[in-house]
Amino acid sequence: MLKKVDILNFITDFRKAPNQIKSLAEITAHLKLENEGTLLPLLEEMKSLRTLREVEKDGERAFQVTAK
Repeated sequence: MLKKVDILNFITDFRKAPNQIKSLAEITAHLKLENEGTLLPLLEEMKSLRTLREVEKDGERAFQVTAK
């Protein structure tokens, strides 16, 4: 089962890299998802809660944690 905390933990490590940005492809690959269908609603929910911020990284859709 996919959990929000797994996504947050992959994107950032507050001790080592607090401002890390991960692309949608990197998140999908890390979580070993076949498609983004289950991931996108969670990302949208975390964006609406202002936990994540959507940014652009190398021309791709990417995410950065703003609050944990």
